[in-house]
Amino acid sequence: MVGKIEAPKKAGRLGMKASETIYQVFIGLILALIAATMILPFLYVIVISFTDSSVYVSGSFYLWPSKWSTEAYRLILRGSGFLNALRASCFITFMGTPINVCANAGLAYMLSKDDLFGGKVINRLVMFTMLFGAGMIPNFINIRNLGLINSWFANILPSACGAWTVMVMKSFFSELPTDIEEAAEIDGCGTLRMFFQIVLPLSLAMLATFTLFALVSYWNCYFSAIMYLTDTRKMPLQVYLQKIVLSTDISEVVDIQDDLRNKVPQEVMRMASLVVVVFPILCIYPFMQKYFAKGVMVGAVKG
Repeated sequence: MVGKIEAPKKAGRLGMKASETIYQVFIGLILALIAATMILPFLYVIVISFTDSSVYVSGSFYLWPSKWSTEAYRLILRGSGFLNALRASCFITFMGTPINVCANAGLAYMLSKDDLFGGKVINRLVMFTMLFGAGMIPNFINIRNLGLINSWFANILPSACGAWTVMVMKSFFSELPTDIEEAAEIDGCGTLRMFFQIVLPLSLAMLATFTLFALVSYWNCYFSAIMYLTDTRKMPLQVYLQKIVLSTDISEVVDIQDDLRNKVPQEVMRMASLVVVVFPILCIYPFMQKYFAKGVMVGAVKG
C-alpha cells in the first residue's frame, strides 16, 4: 500500500518539475527577445561606424562587414567642434555632479532630523516643487535675471537639487541607527563632522547610485543647453550630436577639409558620432554596478 501511495506523489512531483522547467524556458526566451531588441540596434550602430566606406557604398554590408575602418572616428576626433563640445560636456558633468550630490544629500540629512526648526514647513515646500513646476518661460526669465545666459552654470544649477532625490535620501538617512550619532555627539563631534565622517561613509551605496543618476543626467544635457546657451562653442556633446544627425552636410559640423569631404559616407559618420557620445557612460556603468544594485532599493523597504 505504501508503494502504491508514493507512486502518484512521485509522478506529481515530476509533472510539477517539468511544467516549471517549461515555464522557466518560456520566460527565458521572452527575456532574450527583449534583450535582443535593445542590444542588436546598438550593435548595428557600432558595426556601421567601423565599416569601410567602400564596403558601405557598394551595398555589400549585411551584419558583419568584410572590411573595417576607423577613418570616421579619426575625422570626428580631429574636428574642433567635437573638442569644444567635449570640453563643455566634461565641465557640466564633472562640475554639476558633485554639486548635485552634495546639495541633495545636505538637504535630505537636514530634513531627516525631527528636531529641525521649521522642518515640516521646508519638507512641504520640497514636496510642493515635486508636484508643481514654474514652467519654461518663468525658468528662462529667472536664469536671465541671474545673469546665467550663455553660461554653463545655467545647465548645472537649475537641476542641482531635486525633490524626488531629496525625499529618497531623507528616507535612507532616517533609517540610520541613531545610536552612532548620539555616541559621536557625546564625544564632541559637530554636525558637519558627523555628516561628512560618519553619515556619508555609511551611505556609499546610496550616494553612488545618485551620483550615477546625476552624471548621466548632466552628460545628456540637451534641452537646457539649447535654451540658455547662445555661443556654439559652448554647446555640449548632445547638441553637437543632434546637429550631425540632422545635418544634410556633416562637413559643416565636423570641420572636414574639402579633400576629405567625400572620403567617409555621412551615415557612417553619424553612427561613429553616436558611439563617441555614448562610450564614456558605458565605461562608467560596470564600475558603479555593485553599488547600483544596493542603492536602487534605498527607501523601498520599511520596518
